[in-house]
Amino acid sequence: MADTLRFGFVCVQNAGRSQMSAAFAERERTRRGLDDEVEILTGGTDPADEVHPEVVEAMREVDIDLSDRVPRAVSDDELNSCTVVATMGCSTLDLDADVAVRDWALDDPHGQSVERVREIRDEIAARVADLFDEHTD
Repeated sequence: MADTLRFGFVCVQNAGRSQMSAAFAERERTRRGLDDEVEILTGGTDPADEVHPEVVEAMREVDIDLSDRVPRAVSDDELNSCTVVATMGCSTLDLDADVAVRDWALDDPHGQSVERVREIRDEIAARVADLFDEHTD
């Protein structure tokens, strides 16, 4: 594994999918004992004022608290420093050639039923685990 991996998770509002992705990545990093080897970045191109309430609730069901998270803007420079950037299906980013970009093309959980938000959440958890499997030993 390279010295430091940096995973970026980006969507427009940074209020749903990218917040869930970053939270699952933080948990996965700790579970695998990679706190010193993996950095996690999340942000949006046009951040919302708060994380979507239905996302906070769905994540609470899996013992992850997003209630204190605040969506933030992310810069191209920050993203260009990443090893891999996962976009959520709503991005038009133009990053440096040495950044691996994955478009996960996930539905926006905002305004969805709790059942649909859970499905999106569970798909994100699996994709994050796969990302760690691919880039760590």
